[in-house]
Amino acid sequence: MESIDILKISAAVLALAVAIIGHEIMHGLIAYLYGDSTAKNAGRLSVNPLIHVDLVGTIIVPATMYFLPILLGGESGFLFGWAKPVPINMATVIGRGGYNAAMQVDLAGIVYNFTLAAFASIAVVSMSQPTSADSLVYIFLYIFVFQLLIINVVLGVFNLLPIPQFDGAHFVMHLALKHKINAVAEFFYKNERYGIIVVLIILMTPLKDYLLLMPVQTILSLLLS
Repeated sequence: MESIDILKISAAVLALAVAIIGHEIMHGLIAYLYGDSTAKNAGRLSVNPLIHVDLVGTIIVPATMYFLPILLGGESGFLFGWAKPVPINMATVIGRGGYNAAMQVDLAGIVYNFTLAAFASIAVVSMSQPTSADSLVYIFLYIFVFQLLIINVVLGVFNLLPIPQFDGAHFVMHLALKHKINAVAEFFYKNERYGIIVVLIILMTPLKDYLLLMPVQTILSLLLS
């Protein structure tokens, strides 16, 4: 494996870690602001990546999405994944701040991802594209920032989708409960166990082109314009 390939993989893995770990920590931090110390007491507000690793979301899915296209004879795929969700006592959050507070917790990770993507886009635009004359450090930094941009946009878009068990569905649930549309909240709650199946269906079928890639490309175009 060439050194540039090692740089690409290392930068992408680091960018994914920053994106998904920060995403989960933000959920816990906002919950903490509303009096829920569950995540803090469990040590899940730490930046230590090992405590956030999810076997499927942090290892299996990212590796499959990245290396499967290569095995099929194409270019490397995009990195995508998630960390182990932080534990949150939503009853405490709702008791302190109502359903609006719950929705803030739901959206905290998404806001983090899009904010990080915005800063990464500014950095990418201000940096010159690396050449063979540049140092490996600069090449790594450029690839890292570029991957940070792409991965955070992908995660932000993905988590906006109302997939059971994920942020978009949690937001819809609490919005429905706020307006006393209990049937909608009950639907998502009962189907949380199927969330991973829905994710795999999206990622392994043309649905990803319409639900993920097209919105991601649109947002990236806006950020880099």
